[in-house]
Amino acid sequence: MRSRGSLAAAFLGLALCFVVGCSGSGTSEPRFFAEQNPEWLSAWGQLSVRGDWLELDQAVEPYTLNTPLFTDYALKLRTLWLPAGQTARAQVGAVLELPVGTVITKTFYYPRGATLDAVLRTDRAPTVHAEQGLDLARFRPLETRLLVHRSTGWVPLSYVWRGDGSDARLRRTGAMIPLTLHTISATVPRAESFDYIVPSEAECAGCHQPNATAALTQPLGPSPRQLNRDYRFAAGSVNQLTRLVDRGWLASVPDAVPAFTRWDDDSASLEARARAYLDSNCGHCHNSVGPADTSGLHLNFDNDSAAHLGWCKNAVAAGSGTGGRRFDLVPGDADGSILVYRMASREPAAMMPELGRSLAHAEGVALIRAWVDATSGACTPTQGFTAR
Repeated sequence: MRSRGSLAAAFLGLALCFVVGCSGSGTSEPRFFAEQNPEWLSAWGQLSVRGDWLELDQAVEPYTLNTPLFTDYALKLRTLWLPAGQTARAQVGAVLELPVGTVITKTFYYPRGATLDAVLRTDRAPTVHAEQGLDLARFRPLETRLLVHRSTGWVPLSYVWRGDGSDARLRRTGAMIPLTLHTISATVPRAESFDYIVPSEAECAGCHQPNATAALTQPLGPSPRQLNRDYRFAAGSVNQLTRLVDRGWLASVPDAVPAFTRWDDDSASLEARARAYLDSNCGHCHNSVGPADTSGLHLNFDNDSAAHLGWCKNAVAAGSGTGGRRFDLVPGDADGSILVYRMASREPAAMMPELGRSLAHAEGVALIRAWVDATSGACTPTQGFTAR
């Protein structure tokens, strides 16, 4: 028989469930599961719902990237958590070396429209930190992806949010969410229907294995050059690498870490912006050891070969994806370039990237078009690309 105190505690716990949306084995602190894959996102304790707010636990670190991957105009809330007493190691040109027990989350969300399936496009994401959280009355989360570093390696998990935003449920086989994206402008309002695709575990692993030979799943975004930028916290803006050092999660930062070019930074050179964009959106597959290495098209930022970058290079096994064009990139001719055609396409047989998007990124395509059109040179039968 329960005591009055235990009955009161049980009643209080039930009341709290009605308020915050209990969905199973939830916890208020970040946790690492060495083997188990909890059914509900709340069990990990990285994020929690309190009323109309998606809150970050004080122990997790929000972060952003200089040039992120495009995903159907979704906004992204990224967090990092390391177990107590553990640190990461940084080296230029690679992602952080993160210890076993690390949990990375990435929540994809949109501003809410008039109906549940209506979402709005915005070019400016709100800054989200532990002291503020995300207003669920204004924003609809669709999915939260986790990368969990276990003793056997990195494991990707996708959690799909309930329509009411109370919690997210594990969907290892992926999901498809019909949406209508509304672009509001003073002159031409536009609505575009599409299927938002939540990747399966196998699809996540396919993109997160930049070395096809090693076939090891790993994070792609949190590298020193991507993190080398300020993030606006409640107390003010702080460089993200400095913040990780101050927090004790990073022992040191390599000397002279370059900041990755931001693709939308008009003060940077057109080529630097274009190369950064291609690296983030294509380079994880299109590199010398990546899943698309047989294409001979290497779009990672560190590639310095004009031929491997695609200039005057014949496509390999592209089939109908060429759109009748001959070369991956034609200097001065974006319309004649296969790469630009595939970036702009929404046809499954032609679109690139082939995973991770249903819509074309108009601004990204415009950037690559401008870069190609501004490049001087010619395609010659014997020498390939000749600069002018």
